[in-house]
Amino acid sequence: MGSLDGLKILDFSTLLPGPYASLMLADMGAEVLKISSAGKYDLVQDYGARIEGTDISACQAWLGRNKKTMFLNLKTPEALQIVRQLIMEYDIILEQFRPGVMQKLGLGYDTLREINPRLIYCSLTGYGQTGPLRDAAGHDINYMSRSGIISHAGRQEGGPSLMNFQIADIAVGSLNSVIGILAAVYRREQTGRGQYIDIAMLDGCVPFNSLDGADFLVSGRQPEREGQLLNGGCMYDYYETSDGGYMSVGALEPKFWAAFCRAIGREDLISGTVRPDNTPAVKEEIRGIFRTRTREEWTKIFSETDACVQPVLDLREALLEDEQIRAREMVVEVGLPLHEDVKVKQMGTAVRLSETPCEYRHAGYPLGHHTREIIESLGLDYEALAARGVFD
Repeated sequence: MGSLDGLKILDFSTLLPGPYASLMLADMGAEVLKISSAGKYDLVQDYGARIEGTDISACQAWLGRNKKTMFLNLKTPEALQIVRQLIMEYDIILEQFRPGVMQKLGLGYDTLREINPRLIYCSLTGYGQTGPLRDAAGHDINYMSRSGIISHAGRQEGGPSLMNFQIADIAVGSLNSVIGILAAVYRREQTGRGQYIDIAMLDGCVPFNSLDGADFLVSGRQPEREGQLLNGGCMYDYYETSDGGYMSVGALEPKFWAAFCRAIGREDLISGTVRPDNTPAVKEEIRGIFRTRTREEWTKIFSETDACVQPVLDLREALLEDEQIRAREMVVEVGLPLHEDVKVKQMGTAVRLSETPCEYRHAGYPLGHHTREIIESLGLDYEALAARGVFD
């Protein structure tokens, strides 16, 4: 039994934030039923290579892990009635439509809680259910930009830089949805009643301004690119090596800075600290030092020095070769449903529970695979409903 065994979730979300949230919950034992439209294109589900011999993408196989999946055309009255039946059992909803869409369909929280007062209903959107931007479209780059964090990220020359990591989607949308749902489940255990959860990706980006945001609200000082402790204003930075690789230097504390300076043969820099008065000049000297050796040579040196210095790895090195990631079992092999003997390498879930560890029971099914099974479990006539376009 997983730690969340007994929780049943209807997942109406698409793209990345909601599906990754429900993936984490499924890995921890919740039963997740993904509801999707047969005719609606999903960029993320379609992203990446197809697994050999199948029409399933790598992302579909990953994000669909441990889940059931069915098609419903929510514009049909029969589909709405099916959802009303399902919430008597699947009493947690995760949805990612724009504000008001579920209400217009007749599936809003106020309507459904009248049917099941235990319903926990999580709405995940870019800007939330209130405010002047509630109806605006957006993506990861927009939420980060609007929150202020991008104003002091990147380089003075060149401005903001893109990262191939969906911060607002995953670190905010997915994780806050999981936290909100589990908090509501805990409260429901005490009161017997569910509640509504409003998760906005812009909201979650705001505290990511972290140290400089807290300082600004007290001092009024605007952080500048390459002017703060953690954005390039000290030696905490990336440094190119002689072979075009990079090393990351995080030697902020005095003991780590001293160890770093000794390792590069510059004990004279210890007294100046990681943020000396002449930071640009010292940083240029350190850049020159790093360019005298390869990344492998520097990695060997710092593997014997406790100084918070690590190499920048590519995906092959990180996901397939790195000893630490392998030891933590963060890449797992999962069986692909309907294809005997096919195993798919996937990224694991980073929650380690001693008594109820995450389980990776199966990779994602083809979308809609469980439609007939679910419909017939409700005692309904699948063929008759299909003829009326309920699963289109």
